[in-house]
Amino acid sequence: MLQMVIATVLMMVLFFGIGFILNMLMKTTWFPLYAFLALVVGVVIYGSVGTASASFLSSDESFTIVDIVPAIGGLAGAILSGSAIKALRIRGFKMF
Repeated sequence: MLQMVIATVLMMVLFFGIGFILNMLMKTTWFPLYAFLALVVGVVIYGSVGTASASFLSSDESFTIVDIVPAIGGLAGAILSGSAIKALRIRGFKMF
């Protein structure tokens, strides 16, 4: 349980940091959110392709709460990075 909490916080910080940097460099606001959603769609498509025995989505052990909660933390970090950049731009800060 402790590892899941630590993984969730780490994923949130990781996606916030990467998203913040990407937002500054690319001058977009919601690109990290789109990138996160594209990653999730890619994982789902990759998991559904192949035979039933090779697919990790069709097995009984596919995704558990321990896999889903850190992913939700990463999504929250991506959303927070977009919100932070948007708030900074509204207040007049220019990044690059």
